[in-house]
Amino acid sequence: MHKSSKGGTTRGRAKAGRAKVRRAKPGARGTGRFFHVQVRPKSEFVTFRNQDVGGRGGIERLAGQRANGSWDTQKWLVGKSEAHLDGKQLVADTAAARKVLSQLGSPPRHLGGDRFVAKPRRDIPESEKPTPPMRRAQLTNIKKAQVAVRRRRGTKARAKV
Repeated sequence: MHKSSKGGTTRGRAKAGRAKVRRAKPGARGTGRFFHVQVRPKSEFVTFRNQDVGGRGGIERLAGQRANGSWDTQKWLVGKSEAHLDGKQLVADTAAARKVLSQLGSPPRHLGGDRFVAKPRRDIPESEKPTPPMRRAQLTNIKKAQVAVRRRRGTKARAKV
């Protein structure tokens, strides 16, 4: 082994100088097609599944499955065609992106690259349910069912005559 002038061996110093190159986290470099808005830590989940929301390449939901089997949103992937960066703020350009960003529990905070972090939307206690939007959805579903029944009965009545 060769001794170097700085003490230690040349081989040992060369090995110490080499840093381990790690894989960059998704969205860390800022070169991807999506802005990543993390809602819950990745460590809460054991399995992940991507879900397209609306059209292809626009907005995607990354759902995670917990060890107990329940599913929840881990992060939202907002396409760069749907939103843009204004300083350190994520600004929605489309109605779909506006809807996703408004439903978050807090405004997205920039971490670096294309990565953001936000709080999940608040959990609605059972005492406050059904909420007005839930009631509206129930009423529209009931009306749709009534129309379908009327159509079915109308065809049966014609068949008997």
